[in-house]
Amino acid sequence: MLSRPILTVLSVVAIASMAAGCASRSSAESDNRGLFGGLLGSGPRADGPDAGIGVNTFLWRATLDTLSFMPLDQIDPFGGVIITDWYANPEAPEERFKATAYILDSRLRADALSVQLFRQTRNSETGEWTDASVDPGTRIQLENAILTRARQLRIAQLPSS
Repeated sequence: MLSRPILTVLSVVAIASMAAGCASRSSAESDNRGLFGGLLGSGPRADGPDAGIGVNTFLWRATLDTLSFMPLDQIDPFGGVIITDWYANPEAPEERFKATAYILDSRLRADALSVQLFRQTRNSETGEWTDASVDPGTRIQLENAILTRARQLRIAQLPSS
């Protein structure tokens, strides 16, 4: 099993690689993009915002941006899964949250995103964490925040008229 610092470094490298793969390139460069669709080198690659990873890049980046306050536990850009570690707000240390985001499609659509939230509260006597319910509205608000950010990223990429 890899240690936590090594996993953190690997996660940062994976995110940086994805961001580099999303960068725009000239038409001369698009002919030679390489292994894994240009993610790791040069060679042929399909053009478009979804090339390089298996899911919609706008939803992927928006999800990472929106969940950036929570520590990442696992990420899979090809399968479209982002799992955070437990996060406790310093203002409410007796409860903590964990999120799992699934990006289900290569298209920028509301039904291409599913977020699951988990909440635990700490028993003040024993100090043990116990599962607690999450308000369904919180999950919807989080999904809406991700979709709004994805639309902003998409609009920012459009050529100006």
